Amino acid sequence: MYTDGAASGNPGPGGYGTVLISGKHHKDLNQGFKLTTNNRMELMAVIVGLEALKTPGCDVTIYSDSKYVVDSVEKKWVFGWVQKRFKGKKNADLWIRFLEIYKKHNVKFVWIKGHANIPGNERADQLAVMASKAPNLPDDVGYNPE
Repeated sequence: MYTDGAASGNPGPGGYGTVLISGKHHKDLNQGFKLTTNNRMELMAVIVGLEALKTPGCDVTIYSDSKYVVDSVEKKWVFGWVQKRFKGKKNADLWIRFLEIYKKHNVKFVWIKGHANIPGNERADQLAVMASKAPNLPDDVGYNPE
């Protein structure tokens, strides 16, 4: 799975893109929002991709150029945030949603450099940018500008 998020203005209009690949099967997912942040979209791309899996217990490798997402999980920061009830942390709504679906699969994250001509990542980026520019974008109901 390749994921990417984009937001212009940060905060501003944004979108996520997810590319699911399993053998010869391929599925693209994307959505844009009127006002959001890049980090929210990076995390949303992962969540939506995991939620699209139909069978529990899948072995999933997620390739992401988001240090925010990859490090939060691989360095186990998010699990400490749970213990502190996400006090002082942004995007708690998405992290809670992520943890619900994450525990249903065997997930490994791999950080990749963005815009490095990796086809799956380039496609996820295209999907995210395209979604962020769609007309009549809905609200990102969980976004809190604080």
